Amino acid sequence: MYGMVNRSVEDMVKSAHGEAMWLEIKRRAGVTEDIFISNAGYPDEITYKLVGAASEVMQIPADKILHAFGEHWVLNTARKGYGPMMAMGGANLPQFLENLPAFHDRVALLYPNLIPPRFAVSDRAERSLRLHYYTERPGLTPFVEGLIHGLGKMFETAVQVTLQENRGTGHDHDVFLVAW
Repeated sequence: MYGMVNRSVEDMVKSAHGEAMWLEIKRRAGVTEDIFISNAGYPDEITYKLVGAASEVMQIPADKILHAFGEHWVLNTARKGYGPMMAMGGANLPQFLENLPAFHDRVALLYPNLIPPRFAVSDRAERSLRLHYYTERPGLTPFVEGLIHGLGKMFETAVQVTLQENRGTGHDHDVFLVAW
């Protein structure tokens, strides 16, 4: 993953729990980097270790941390780092979700070695849609749920997210029912 992901984890922890908590999480994760360079690549293992250590230190299940990180990513990191691209993503939640593939295409122009997830929308109705999430990275379903909730907050739209199909139960990708 790119350094901006780990920097965002750092930002989330520091803003909610302070520098001392972040240093303890890094220590427990065995992470020795003093800073994460936003556009540099880092092994995915570092991010997974940081989340695992945060779960231990804060005594919060990892899925709750990933969910909170998804919201933080949208409301803080993405807004700051991708402000104009976020604005071009759509005028409301369903438009933004439908435009996620184009958003990741634009981000890939900035980060040529990026291995982004792939999203697709199906079964679009007046108040809901199904969001398909494809990735090579395991265990990030709660992060995507947090992203969707963060997008709901960004667009001031109450949103319900229901996981209908899950890679963890044998499907080839996750499918979320997103209703607003």
